[in-house]
Amino acid sequence: MTMMKAPRSSALQAVMKEARRAIRPLICFSAGINILMLTGAFYMLQVYHRVLGSHSLETLVTLSLMAAAAITTMAGLEVVRARLLSTVGTWLNARLAPVLLSASVEYAASAPGQINARALRDLDQVRNFFTSPSIYPILDAPWAPIFLGAIFLMHPWLGWLATSGGIVLFALALLTEYLTRKPMAEAAIAQMRAYMQAEQTIRNAEVVQAMGMLNPLLESWKAQQDEANREQSLASNRSSTISALARAFRLALQMAVLGLGAYLVLKNEASPGIMISASILMGRALAPVEQAIGTWKATIGARNAYKRLVAVAGQRPEATPALPLPRPKGKFEAENIMLARQGGEPILRGISFRLKPGEAMALIGPSAAGKTSLARVLAGAWRPTSGRALLDGMSVAEWAAEDRGRHVGYLPQDIELFAGTVSENICRFAPLSPAAFNNVVKAAQLAGVHDLIKRLPKGYATEIGEGGATLSGGQRQRIGLARALYGNPALLILDEPNSNLDHEGEQALATVIGGLKAAGATLILISHRPSILDKVDKVLVLNHGAQDLFGPRDAVFSELARRVREANPLPAVAANQDSAHEANPLPAVVANQGSVRNPARRYAARKLSPKLNLISETIRDGDAAAAQPSVQEQP
Repeated sequence: MTMMKAPRSSALQAVMKEARRAIRPLICFSAGINILMLTGAFYMLQVYHRVLGSHSLETLVTLSLMAAAAITTMAGLEVVRARLLSTVGTWLNARLAPVLLSASVEYAASAPGQINARALRDLDQVRNFFTSPSIYPILDAPWAPIFLGAIFLMHPWLGWLATSGGIVLFALALLTEYLTRKPMAEAAIAQMRAYMQAEQTIRNAEVVQAMGMLNPLLESWKAQQDEANREQSLASNRSSTISALARAFRLALQMAVLGLGAYLVLKNEASPGIMISASILMGRALAPVEQAIGTWKATIGARNAYKRLVAVAGQRPEATPALPLPRPKGKFEAENIMLARQGGEPILRGISFRLKPGEAMALIGPSAAGKTSLARVLAGAWRPTSGRALLDGMSVAEWAAEDRGRHVGYLPQDIELFAGTVSENICRFAPLSPAAFNNVVKAAQLAGVHDLIKRLPKGYATEIGEGGATLSGGQRQRIGLARALYGNPALLILDEPNSNLDHEGEQALATVIGGLKAAGATLILISHRPSILDKVDKVLVLNHGAQDLFGPRDAVFSELARRVREANPLPAVAANQDSAHEANPLPAVVANQGSVRNPARRYAARKLSPKLNLISETIRDGDAAAAQPSVQEQP
């Protein structure tokens, strides 16, 4: 049995902790490289002191061979260091990409209306930083004091001059950070907005083309792109200006070291070799600072990307280990479910109901009543702010995602299929063994889409394109229904399952619902179609996120019909209703003074007036019942 995963923030911290194991060899390689960088300066010093003074050819050859060996070793260490950094970047991508994609999906599901799709791009940016020259100044900068110390050993004046120059260059680096931080952050935000707008425009290409929206959307996208380019140009201009100043200053400083060295030689306080060696060492000591100024933009970008990764990984709610659970029987209960956006108005307020295995409930209400939001909470896609959705007494949100997926079927209002074959979409991209394929065919047959799939070019192996682009709306919906039915789930939540179906498809869906109820599955349906409402046992009416009515279908329809008569009297239908009541009056309705009455009446008048004859027939069908339970208007 699958266990729930540990928090993603802990996973990220664990991966980064493992990555720190590579720091020790990197430090060792960087130390060796920087120590061997002294080769040129000391070779020059020894040539001036020993070779020119002794006129010894053997000494020159020996020094040259030693210098060549040191330089060769340094080159080898640089190759090994570069490969180690590349390995670390690839390893980070392999370890963190699944974690971050999972965290992004869970964050998008738990934060209504918010999408965090940047995590993988941020990971690419961090990985590329490890394999780019931008990281070398960070690795080499700690060894600058070694070079400055060597210069101090040659002569204190030369050491103080080099140190003063390093302080000035470091100040220029801090100035670069100060002047580029804000424009770079604003450029990143504008770039992300432009990217998301372009993605939405492409995703809704049919609407854009049909309604002539392309040019206005292009103007809006161009405005975002121009803002990003403007801020990036500002940051680049400032960075390049300071970088040019830093290069000019370093050249001037190197000339100053040579000039001071020449002065010391004239004063007999230093040899010509010290003058040249100090110039070389000073250039090497200050090179990391100068390089950092040139690569500051990439360094800051990688740092900000890593901060965003930490934030994304930390957005996953804490999870507790799941115990092995048997297949649920289908008893479902909602306990005072509340849902609210952060800092916003509540979307759902105190939803409570109970369903027995094999029962079907219709979830109805006016637009923006919260039906789809409630369906997402009940399916476990969203976590409620408070309250619980219980399947066989276990909170749906606390089930391991893999286990919940096997026992809960969910058909969203907006059908999203994935690039792949029909069979892969139906089996939810699980390994497609022969047994799994048989279950795919069973689900398709149950959804009434088997014959349709057989007519596709390659049947179940047909590639449907990204988002099911090659399929019609009705085909996507029926394949989405087969996906929800795959694996014989104990709980099915269907959001407008017949919105894109023709009459034949609706009949097939009604047959499916009847078969699922007979098999003991619990169903929650969002629909206003009579063919669907005729199959349900109970009805829940939502208004502005509040529970207005809940109870047996006939009792709820009777109450809605009464409200219709009060809001918009229809004499002929009212007469039928009155006769139905005289024949077998319904039990009294328990009034809830806190319920949202007027919106319910408007909804009943608008949605159910054309169906009053159906409601009357439904009530008459129940006349033979010995007793009829009452509808509840729960506080």
